Amino acid sequence: MAEIVAATAREGKFNKNAARRVRVMGKIPAVVYGAKEATIALEVDPKQIQRILYSETGHNSIFDLEISGSTAKAKAMIVDWQYEPIKGHLLHVDFKRIAMDRAITVEVPITLVGVPVGVRTEGGILDQVLREVEIECLPGDIPSHIDLDVSNLSIGQGLRVSDLPHGGKLKFLTDEDATVAHVVAIREEVVETPDATAAAAATPAEPEVVKKGKQDAPEAAAPEPPAKKK
Repeated sequence: MAEIVAATAREGKFNKNAARRVRVMGKIPAVVYGAKEATIALEVDPKQIQRILYSETGHNSIFDLEISGSTAKAKAMIVDWQYEPIKGHLLHVDFKRIAMDRAITVEVPITLVGVPVGVRTEGGILDQVLREVEIECLPGDIPSHIDLDVSNLSIGQGLRVSDLPHGGKLKFLTDEDATVAHVVAIREEVVETPDATAAAAATPAEPEVVKKGKQDAPEAAAPEPPAKKK
């Protein structure tokens, strides 16, 4: 069952002072647009929005948006949100109306599964280059994440977007040749030999040059007083 987000339509001026008053009342300003309908300014409960953002499907979650005073429900998703940079409070959110029978474009996280052979037995490390992939699909087919098995990778081997499983319902928009993950060798540290250490110790150190400020010039001899007139 889809979650229901309750919203109240805002009236009057939509400026910084009005937005501040909404936050003082414990709500945050929001807008909803899309589906060839008018844009509506709203106020919503930030706790409910946070719960959606931190859910398994995150901002790709589809929910029912109920606006007070309106009997119609709209399927919607979060397309943009803003946090206060210091305290991290949610400041604003944008909703977009969604038609469940029309494909949309979203970004979905990639989860790597398994431990590569190159890590287990060859001493390499796994490097995930791409953490999200852009896809196109129906709203009801949006996955919370896409799993990619990396257990068979050896050092020097990698997997690309074209290797991601999709089951025919997802259309990948990210370049299919883009690297998702690969196993690389660990760089060896250069260890100095005892001979090199001894040679470095035998080399005389250069004397330290201390820069001094401009020295005062010697004081000029005081001029002789003028001879007294007789």
